[in-house]
Amino acid sequence: MTEKTEAAAAADAGKQPRSVRVVLLALMIAMMLAMLDNMIIGTAMPTIVGELGGLEHLSWVVTAYTLATAASTPLWGKLGDMYGRKGSFMTSIVIFLIGSALSGMAQDMGQLIGFRAIQGLGAGGLMVGVMAIIGDLIPPRERGKYQGMIAGVMALSMIGGPLVGGTITDNWGWRWSFYINIPLGVIALIAISAVLHLPKKRSKARIDYPGAALLTIGITAIVLVTTWGGTEYAWTSARIMELIGIGVAALVGFVFWQTRAAEPIMPLHIFRSRNFTLMSIIGFIVGFVMFGATLFLPLYQQAVQGASATNSGLLLLPMLGAMLVTSMVAGRVTTNTGRYKIFPVAGGALMTVGLFLLSTMDTDTTRFTSGLYMAVVGLGMGCLMQITMLVAQNSVEMKDMGVASSSTTLFRTLGSSFGVAIMGALFNHRVQDVMAERATGAGAKATEQSATLTADALNALPAAVRDAYQHAVSSGTHGAFLLGSAVAVLALVAAVFVKEVPLKGAGPKAADGPADDDAPASAKEPVTETV
Repeated sequence: MTEKTEAAAAADAGKQPRSVRVVLLALMIAMMLAMLDNMIIGTAMPTIVGELGGLEHLSWVVTAYTLATAASTPLWGKLGDMYGRKGSFMTSIVIFLIGSALSGMAQDMGQLIGFRAIQGLGAGGLMVGVMAIIGDLIPPRERGKYQGMIAGVMALSMIGGPLVGGTITDNWGWRWSFYINIPLGVIALIAISAVLHLPKKRSKARIDYPGAALLTIGITAIVLVTTWGGTEYAWTSARIMELIGIGVAALVGFVFWQTRAAEPIMPLHIFRSRNFTLMSIIGFIVGFVMFGATLFLPLYQQAVQGASATNSGLLLLPMLGAMLVTSMVAGRVTTNTGRYKIFPVAGGALMTVGLFLLSTMDTDTTRFTSGLYMAVVGLGMGCLMQITMLVAQNSVEMKDMGVASSSTTLFRTLGSSFGVAIMGALFNHRVQDVMAERATGAGAKATEQSATLTADALNALPAAVRDAYQHAVSSGTHGAFLLGSAVAVLALVAAVFVKEVPLKGAGPKAADGPADDDAPASAKEPVTETV
């Protein structure tokens, strides 16, 4: 039986062919590479600094990776649309693996930062490639059932990342935190090369280099503002103002140029779709909330509830577990019914309520209660995480699948940068204010340089100072989560205005009813697979 015959027979049987399932497994490995990396490296950073030195440049190990990832994401999506998804995706994996190998061989902090930038360039194509290839292979109606796989990889990465990073660093050394990517990446490359067969594309149009340059400058300025603001430089400092000016000017220039470019990096016509624009807004807010929550929840449980920092990933299990279960349920319901609007609406409402409940936590809140509150937030995220990508892809034509996937990913990435920066600034300001009120002398000096203390440092403080610090952290998380709740309201409002365009493709009721004239070509026509 040929692959095409196998695909047709499997479609008749209501399941994906074996070759597609192998490709999906390889895609999940690639996604895990992108998501695990920063979490593994975060655990290894103290050891890395101890060997390489350069403590003053520590933040750039993460910033260089984040900048390169965010700046390259739109370009990878466009390259896939123009020249073929398979080649661009495999190229991004190779670049990521080269960056990983070089990072593992770094001899000083400067080399590590440069090699991390190379790694980030490849990482920018991993998530986009995964989402766009799934969009090519799986009809919109069927994509919902694979949400659980994607959410599972995300949850596993967030929970297991710190544990894996600590284990590798303690037993094999910090260099293996990078080298571990190589065997996994090679497995993904072999599987994709052997099994994935997508139509090849040869575009005669030139890459939009001016647009890519303007977008890169704008994204770089935004990420640097959110990374440096309130930490390296005051928010009102000349450096931050300069970056804001450069970023705004570059983005305005980018939008203007996209109206003139022959083959724009991010064609503005995709934003004419109301659903796509709304999904971009919701994706930004999900990134804002999710990364803020994963940053401050472990901190609260360690500082206030006395949890161990070693198992910080496990502290998020109520939220991530709820997110995984809800995502799987939402995917199945979407596949069986073709309906999805209820999930963004419910997700926005649950996320708003859950974050408000988290904002009520104080020094007397039990772990059980905080776990319930986290589960409510997780339920909301589970309704939103993959539905945003599904609806965004369903809102564009097949030729724009890559830029739709990359744009949605980019907005979520930028949302995470803003969330960590703004919620972090509010948290730090509140912690320092409360410490100034409650602690005096040595106690205030012990915490004035940082809003976070390790468990050992916290236990070493006098009882009165420790009590003041716990109240300060509680107050800081109150402000951060209250802000998150207010921002989540915008996701709920955006979800209300989503138009439910039927998802076409395979499914129990896929052929029922007339075609929707408002649906894009990708939703009206079945996907032709060459797997």
